[in-house]
Amino acid sequence: MFKQQKMKLPRPDYYQGILQLRDINDEILDFVRSQVKKREDAAITKTVKFENGVDFYITSQKFITMLGKKLKESFGGELKISSKLHTKSRHGKDLYRVNALFRLSKYRKGDVVEVRGDKVKLISIGKKIFARNLKTGKKVRVRSGDLPN
Repeated sequence: MFKQQKMKLPRPDYYQGILQLRDINDEILDFVRSQVKKREDAAITKTVKFENGVDFYITSQKFITMLGKKLKESFGGELKISSKLHTKSRHGKDLYRVNALFRLSKYRKGDVVEVRGDKVKLISIGKKIFARNLKTGKKVRVRSGDLPN
């Protein structure tokens, strides 16, 4: 049998980007940690806790973007991915760091809510919110301000 090798880091504080999680629950934290454990090419080098969330400093840009998309797909919510110029390599190539901000929505896909007097079932939640009117069956766009608090 083969031994599973731990990823060797160039420096203990090395990271290629930050996964920022806001307004989340323990289920999401467990999901992120289990996804990182499955990978040999990514590791969390630093964790910073905030009042409304947590930041994970991760060693793989590709993994951060993939994990952000998985979070949005699995839990709904808002995902913003951005990159920032970090430095230039010895050969003049620009090196970037990636930030992925995931904010869990109060509502989940499949929830039935009342919007402007009509009952609707939420289809997708992100920058734009779409729902299906339960009375007419039509797909409608819902403004986040119209959702009940």
